[in-house]
Amino acid sequence: MEASAAAPGVRIDHPNRDKPESKATKAAITLLLLTSAGITAVITFGGWEKLQGAEPGAIAYIFLYLLMAYYVARWNRGVLPVAAALAVLFMVIAIVAAPGWFERDKTGFDDPALEPGILGLLTLMLIPVQLLLIAFALRGFNQEWNVEVEVGGGESEEERQARETREDRARLAREQRAQTAMPWEMQQQQQQERQQQQLRQEQGGQDPPPAGSPPPQA
Repeated sequence: MEASAAAPGVRIDHPNRDKPESKATKAAITLLLLTSAGITAVITFGGWEKLQGAEPGAIAYIFLYLLMAYYVARWNRGVLPVAAALAVLFMVIAIVAAPGWFERDKTGFDDPALEPGILGLLTLMLIPVQLLLIAFALRGFNQEWNVEVEVGGGESEEERQARETREDRARLAREQRAQTAMPWEMQQQQQQERQQQQLRQEQGGQDPPPAGSPPPQA
């Protein structure tokens, strides 16, 4: 439910986003995505001449990582599984590509803009970064950033005043009924008194013997 579709006076709150661990996870994922994009950009443009047709894929990864970092910064939970899946694939690519850069760090090979040893080291650095990205992305997905809670009375000022007026009237009516209502014990006592008065009238004005007293002897 979007905030614009909520009733007047109601706002949408995301309690799981206010937790310190959720904020730390979001910051870590954003930083890891930006770090991955930055290292990939250095490797791509530093070894552009020797990538052998892998330039479009590398640029696509940079763009995707930057885009996902933007959405994660806005608490988008849906991109986290995608980030984890891309990190797994990119980690495999880095494991395969790193030895190739070190093999070029020898005499007789044309060096790209950066030395092959530096490019190989940066490629190896991508492996632990992707592992951390996978772990934090799965952790953030389990924190359920998308949970929404409606906060507020959900009524306008006129509706609130009308409700309070109805409640006051109902309370006054209950108090009046409580004052005029006669307890059951009092009703029973008055009924017994009326019965005793009727017995006196039938016996010529003499009080009836109390209940439980022995009968008079001759």
